[in-house]
Amino acid sequence: MTLEFEYSTLANLEDVKRFGKILEQCFIGTPADENVYINKIGVENFRVLHQQGQVVGGLAHLPMAQWWGNQKVPMTGIAAVGVAPEYRGTGAAITLMRQTVQELYAKDVPISVLFPATQRLYRKAGYEQGGAFCSWEIPAKSIQLTEQPLPVVAVPFELELFNDIYQQQAKLNNGNLDRYKAIWQRIIEPDEKEATYTYAIGSADYPQGYIIFSQHSTEDDAILRVKDWVVLTAAAARTFWSFMSNHRSQIDKVRWRGSTVDALTLLLPEQTAKLKFTNYWMLRVLNVVKALEKRGYPPGVEAELHLEIQDDLLVENNGKFILYVANGHGEVTSGGKGELQLDIRGLAPLYTGLFTPLQLQLAGKLDATETALFAATQIFTGTSPWMPDFF
Repeated sequence: MTLEFEYSTLANLEDVKRFGKILEQCFIGTPADENVYINKIGVENFRVLHQQGQVVGGLAHLPMAQWWGNQKVPMTGIAAVGVAPEYRGTGAAITLMRQTVQELYAKDVPISVLFPATQRLYRKAGYEQGGAFCSWEIPAKSIQLTEQPLPVVAVPFELELFNDIYQQQAKLNNGNLDRYKAIWQRIIEPDEKEATYTYAIGSADYPQGYIIFSQHSTEDDAILRVKDWVVLTAAAARTFWSFMSNHRSQIDKVRWRGSTVDALTLLLPEQTAKLKFTNYWMLRVLNVVKALEKRGYPPGVEAELHLEIQDDLLVENNGKFILYVANGHGEVTSGGKGELQLDIRGLAPLYTGLFTPLQLQLAGKLDATETALFAATQIFTGTSPWMPDFF
């Protein structure tokens, strides 16, 4: 069954209440939880579908940016995608996503990112795996790094200061966010069952990182959960571990979020840190030209890549493009030989560097000449894409 739907903003209090009930049921929450969430994100950032005047589903837009090649690319995160159970299977969810993609394109947003509950739905709207969201765990007693090169000082959280420190690290890691305000709030605001502790690494005039964490007791273990962290120097990295080790008399395990290949683990004496889980977020290139021109590239690379792209939803992205890269920047023109052919979904993991061009070709996600594969490998090389934030 396919119904006719109307896509719009949240227009009135009754619609807000109705969508709050849908979210409550979709995400096993409470009315209070969903009201707080809607207010934090901002009512103006929600979109809903109506069917005969009734709200049947909706989602949230999170306007922010993402770091790619040391450059911030404007990005809209998609969150809280929910459809009332009685309207599932009617085409509501894919209608919601396609309308969102078209709206964001009309607003000149280059890329969009989301965390999928199911990949099939979002692939129909042009999204594909873009990067990793990982949690690591280590027994506190196995850290065994006691030297602390820098001071660690308990400090009150100041958004401007902490965001400045965070951005210095984020710009070096492909996929890290220029965070939306609600993401910062989730990090620093404790729930009723936890306390959050905030420490600065280094001196007040030269901060070299920070640690924000909470502590939890389970039936079996005491867990120190690092909610957010930054280390900007080798000394800060060693200090991070010595500070974690100092909790070993009361804490059994330390958990933190990092990349699938996390440089922090290289400092450990043994391979006792293990990935607890790995999920992949999905990215959609909304505007081919803007997405390719706004990201950064390796500064020593000068190369030309001839692309041919197919996008079944946004016809403006269809056709042949030439990407010319030099001095860390890219310029896109129409035309060319179309030596690397792919659809908009295949472009996502190429753009992010989650997989190499050769891997994508072997997976059937692109078809390219040897020359184009070499150029694409040079152009899209970089750190493995990841982010520590879930939305």
